[in-house]
Amino acid sequence: MFRTALRSTLHPQLLRHGSLRFLSNEARSRIQTAVSSTPVVLFMKGTPQHPQCGFSRAAIQVLGLHQVPVDRLATYNVLEDEELRSGIKEFSDWPTIPQLYLNGEFIGGCDILLSMHQSGELEKSLQQAGVYLESA
Repeated sequence: MFRTALRSTLHPQLLRHGSLRFLSNEARSRIQTAVSSTPVVLFMKGTPQHPQCGFSRAAIQVLGLHQVPVDRLATYNVLEDEELRSGIKEFSDWPTIPQLYLNGEFIGGCDILLSMHQSGELEKSLQQAGVYLESA
């Protein structure tokens, strides 16, 4: 009952899934700039050369199978920045990492990426996002 009474006194925009929102406008702006900077953006644990979890490793491997050019891919190691690690989850309203963005649009986590890869949808999405440059 106390929890219900407390919630009713808080502004609705502050509530989300039973927790307060903590993403500052500055952090939101930095994340928005990051997801818009490159056609393919992956927030992951570790780096492409040294992923720090199996899901991040799988995401990098799938992008590698699709031969995403290095100059069309940006990765961000959320383990280096706690604000980014918690902020990206709020930004996307997605609870897990890694997180993939194509042309600034949130695609999903590792499970979504694997499903898209298996169905052939990932290749189409990468093409539509202009990830592959036409050869001359």
